[in-house]
Amino acid sequence: MLDDGEALEKLKIDARRALRDRYKKLRSAFPAAALAERSQRVVDAITRLDAFRSASSLGLFWPISAEVDLRRLDTEARARNTRVYYPVMDPKPGGFSTGFALVRDPAELVERGRRFPEPAREAPRAARGEIELIVVPALAVTETGHRLGYGRGFYDVTLPDFCPPALTVVVAFDFQLLAELPVLDHDVACDVVVTDSRVIPARKA
Repeated sequence: MLDDGEALEKLKIDARRALRDRYKKLRSAFPAAALAERSQRVVDAITRLDAFRSASSLGLFWPISAEVDLRRLDTEARARNTRVYYPVMDPKPGGFSTGFALVRDPAELVERGRRFPEPAREAPRAARGEIELIVVPALAVTETGHRLGYGRGFYDVTLPDFCPPALTVVVAFDFQLLAELPVLDHDVACDVVVTDSRVIPARKA
């Protein structure tokens, strides 16, 4: 029998699973052209952030499953001579180590069996302090910067290795903005929320 704490955690997990299914379906209901237009507005908003303009290094993600498309942001960053890093998972005994690796050209990204394109195995791995700004995906997000991901926990595990000093920006479409989200103990909130309609300095709780 579960104690009160375990029962509450299970309720939160079940609620997050239901939200995850709902927001996957909601996002997939939008035409690709509409999501592309919204993605452009998200990119435009990020390029106006002081944190982006001043950053000499940037962590991005390659879009999958109708996520916010940041490919133009990659182009904008490189035009400013900003170093660009992408998420990576390296096999190790018993599992994986996670992090970011330097990518000199997006064409270097390859499918390595984790459902998202990754840097090549030989790409230089980033250490704490080498990335100034990290842009994070979400299926849904609150104004407190808490995000709903795909349930694999990559960012919750990885971000504490880089933040601080890195600043985090979570991106989502405006219809993915939630009033509330059940928060788990290991969840890591982001610093700024950017949608296609607004920029919100996160009020972390």
